[in-house]
Amino acid sequence: MASECQPGSSVALTEDLGVDSFVIEPSAEVDGDQRVSGFSPLSIIDLPSALISEILKSLEPKELGVVACVSTVLHRLSSDHIVWKDFYAQRWGLSSVPKQLDLGAADVKTWKQLFVERVYMSKIFMGRYNVELLHGHTEAVRAVFILNCAKLVFTSGYDSVVRMWDLEDGLSIASSMPLGCTIRAVAADHRLLVAGATDGFIHCWEASEGATRLFELRTSNNQNAGFRLWEHHGPITCLSLDNTRIYSGSWDMTIRVWDRSVYQCVQVLGHSDWVWSLAPHCNTLASTSGSDLYLWDTASGAQIALVQAAHVGNSLGLARSQSGDLLFTGGEDGAIHMFQLRNDDGQNDCDVNQLVSWIPHTGPVHSLAFEYPWLVSASSDGKLSLLDIRVPLKTKKQTLRRNFRTTNFQKNPSKVRVEPPQRMLHGFGCNLFSVGIGAQRIVCGGDEGVVRIWNFSKALEVEQRARALRGVRLENRMRRRKLQTEMSGKSSRADQCSVAAKKNALNGDRSSSIWHNKRCVSGKLKA
Repeated sequence: MASECQPGSSVALTEDLGVDSFVIEPSAEVDGDQRVSGFSPLSIIDLPSALISEILKSLEPKELGVVACVSTVLHRLSSDHIVWKDFYAQRWGLSSVPKQLDLGAADVKTWKQLFVERVYMSKIFMGRYNVELLHGHTEAVRAVFILNCAKLVFTSGYDSVVRMWDLEDGLSIASSMPLGCTIRAVAADHRLLVAGATDGFIHCWEASEGATRLFELRTSNNQNAGFRLWEHHGPITCLSLDNTRIYSGSWDMTIRVWDRSVYQCVQVLGHSDWVWSLAPHCNTLASTSGSDLYLWDTASGAQIALVQAAHVGNSLGLARSQSGDLLFTGGEDGAIHMFQLRNDDGQNDCDVNQLVSWIPHTGPVHSLAFEYPWLVSASSDGKLSLLDIRVPLKTKKQTLRRNFRTTNFQKNPSKVRVEPPQRMLHGFGCNLFSVGIGAQRIVCGGDEGVVRIWNFSKALEVEQRARALRGVRLENRMRRRKLQTEMSGKSSRADQCSVAAKKNALNGDRSSSIWHNKRCVSGKLKA
């Protein structure tokens, strides 16, 4: 495929400039016909491995997979490239990676294998499912949160009780005592569980070390364990956690940022209307207030972007991608919008561009949940919608490439496409207030006071069995068709033989009679 370098040429990698530049020094002058004597052209595999690695960093996963099919050298470099770790982290984060990956075991899967498996498993949400019903709440369920790392589900609502469920078995593990008011928001990680109440307090439970459960919601005296944080002057509608902070939004038109080490409020972000939802990422925080979408710099507390009237009515739901550059909002108009964040040259200002919209619901969208590539929405029309964001992103890339080739390309952000949903889940006759996605399941709660788990974990297995059964049926159908064809062929040949026999009999009698008549006539003539 590629020719090797001749002894008369050399490729020198400049140490002071790193791998970003290299020099090719031919040993001969260029002739009049633009030929270089003693020098053969280089291919990409003749470049230094460090330089090839830098080139591969600029490729997308699909393009990197195509490069791996070119040669054994590129297959080795692209398959073992560290960029697969970045691909995985941008889509799902590193919290879901198996712990054995950091131990250096021999049988541990590579980052490419983990990425390919995760992409393959994303197909399950288009397959078959089982619906599991979790009974325990006596009133409507307003908050649902999935803790993927521990396979737990936390729910709460109008009955003011926080319940902890096993995500895989669907069994109730623990429940708190009534907190005294409606719980509209729940959030958790492996160290802390928080619940936001309409009385303006945040109830916190710290993880129990060495206990059978991750959180002990009650004490031995059947009292609520944990402690409360008081600062808000209105109902708390949304909560979120990161490694060092707690974020809480309220109808008092503020978002408060809490330091987890001392459990004190360190920052207040004011809004112009009720705060409905929030989504932090690194040093930025997205929030919805009224019908507007805000973006904040949590380091300085400054507002860096504002999208006014993102929806007709209140913007109720908000979700964010793992990489932080995509925002999803759902409103009272039943629409869902996807925005892309762009921060050029490290400036404080950030551009928020709307990429695409969906209108899958006829009622307000109360909640959104995202796990790449699926965005799930819960609405008051009693339906769940599943949206694959890869479809509009792929269409946008193709449009940009096509427009880039034309000379009269003009950017028109006012024209936003409306995409159809990939799937709708029905079966509810009432409002759905909260939804979560994770561990191959979708969990939702609503007015009925029942927590529903849509289990897709067996979807691929069921699909494989269905394909095998369809293959057996097709084979049997073709076999029967072949036998019918053979039987019809034999019967047609038998019919042809019988007809031929009858014709031969008639022809034989006719010929004998004619010959006899001729003989009689000839005898008479001779006589």
